[in-house]
Amino acid sequence: MESYVTKTRDRDAALAFMKKAMKRHGKAQAIITDGLRSYKAAMTELGIREKQEVGRWANSRAENSHLPFRRRERAMQRFRRMKTLQKFASVHANVHNHFNTERHLVDRQTYKARRSAVLAEWQSLMS
Repeated sequence: MESYVTKTRDRDAALAFMKKAMKRHGKAQAIITDGLRSYKAAMTELGIREKQEVGRWANSRAENSHLPFRRRERAMQRFRRMKTLQKFASVHANVHNHFNTERHLVDRQTYKARRSAVLAEWQSLMS
């Protein structure tokens, strides 16, 4: 999932996001979006309109993955510029993914082993 902040949700913003995502991750077999018409317009321009999937519950997983980002975004409304928010959000997403070890899915011993490995890797990156 990408973290990309824009002031508008128009065709140009959707086009910029999709180009950036495709450049970074390659072409997808299917792209699940909400029913916003700007996504359809951007995909038509890129020639991948047939890969878009829109459904009542199809986007639930994607929207739920946005919740931590939306929470951070709401807390960061004091940012003066959109560029500053974008820089912070992209760095925070990478660090959060590094340390998010999904404690509720593993037992204590496994969690502690993973956590110490992550901290060791983080310290090696910082030095």
